[in-house]
Amino acid sequence: MDDALKMQIIFQVLGDVNRLRIIKLIGTQECSVSQIVEGTGLSQPLVSHHLRTLRESHMLVTERQGPFIFYKLMDTRLLDVLGMLQAIFSGDDISVSERMFSTPGWWGKMC
Repeated sequence: MDDALKMQIIFQVLGDVNRLRIIKLIGTQECSVSQIVEGTGLSQPLVSHHLRTLRESHMLVTERQGPFIFYKLMDTRLLDVLGMLQAIFSGDDISVSERMFSTPGWWGKMC
């Protein structure tokens, strides 16, 4: 698979508003399915569907803690990329060097 096709798949996964909301909610911490359902207001089956898609795309990883499964970003640099895209398309005057090493403040932490 060539690089352009790989990028197309990545952007298709990120092109869903509910998946972006889940990524925003998780941020740099772990969240359970029930925390994601509560934080997004989505139904549990819909959250599970989006979590599966994000996991299959290697954007999320899971960790079992007793009877619960927690989800976290495989690589938190995804937040930096999304923050840079948001800055570019909203006209924010934030340099790349300011965004590369910290999680964009506009993502916040919710779990």
